[in-house]
Amino acid sequence: MTWMIYGATGYTGRLIAERAVDRGQRPVLAGRDPAKVARVATPLGLPYRVFDLRDERAATTALADVDLVAHCAGPFSATSAPMVSACLATGTHYVDITGEIDVFESVAARHEDAAKAGVVLLPGSGFDVVPTDCLAALVAAELPTATTLDLAFQASGGISGGTLKSALEGAALGGRARIDGELRTVPMGWRHREVPFPSGRHAVASLPWGDVSTAFRSTGIPNITTYTRLPGLNRLGPRATAVGRIALGNPVAQRLGKAAIGALVRGPGTAQRARNWVEVYAEATDDAGRSVSAALIGPDTYEFTVDSVLRTVAALLAGGVRPGAHTPSTAFGPDFVRRLHGVRIIEPAR
Repeated sequence: MTWMIYGATGYTGRLIAERAVDRGQRPVLAGRDPAKVARVATPLGLPYRVFDLRDERAATTALADVDLVAHCAGPFSATSAPMVSACLATGTHYVDITGEIDVFESVAARHEDAAKAGVVLLPGSGFDVVPTDCLAALVAAELPTATTLDLAFQASGGISGGTLKSALEGAALGGRARIDGELRTVPMGWRHREVPFPSGRHAVASLPWGDVSTAFRSTGIPNITTYTRLPGLNRLGPRATAVGRIALGNPVAQRLGKAAIGALVRGPGTAQRARNWVEVYAEATDDAGRSVSAALIGPDTYEFTVDSVLRTVAALLAGGVRPGAHTPSTAFGPDFVRRLHGVRIIEPAR
């Protein structure tokens, strides 16, 4: 079967391509810049194609014989919709590595189209949001009466330019949370709490994370808040975050910020990735005050993503996942995260 990595010239796309070759796979690499795609594909001995997603005919032609595409070209707010449309037109399974809430929502809205086309749509197949989604499903199964879900993570190490550009877009939209089943805009850092991560208790603050979309579909829990440990965010109040949101919402600020990121930011190197780690915590609570929590320890977020994407690709190509839009846990079950390299689950506790 034929599968493709679109956005193979980006930091994460290149890592996935290199690791695929190490595992004996031969994906087709693709992107919109001929020289850049060739520089990645040629040393790896991989075939490649060049097309721009803004050209609908070129995209459908390029995917005509492709069974699955791993879409790695962000920001996904601009690239996901045309790629999904091309996949539905060609019967190609769609996988991406987004963490953008509105992208999860827009892909989920194509569920019926995907089911009719016999296509699986699976956004968020990397660190955003595999560990949080699977842990959410795990605690929800232990407490079926849960009405509130808190998800938190902390990670060491660097960040790629593509991830930072997506984060810059997200920051301009402010905070997001799931409240009584609805997605609501809230101030960044609107809630604070302390979390017992495996490495110790730490203060965390709320931020918009993909699970306010995906975990709702995976668990049905109507109130979901996502948190992270960021010292600067923990100190910001609603007024400061509102001012920052207005400033970042300026198109000029967005353009200049993304240009600076593209020029200056590079992802972590091999040695740094080997040292990095991530911890995830999930807590489900019901109206009677009962709660269930679980935690996860994993490797560097990019190493996590590479392994998760490659296992997702293999599982989808093997068949068995019903067509339609999925989260990682609805596609493969909450135990999918246990199969990933270097992941350890701290089992649910009441």
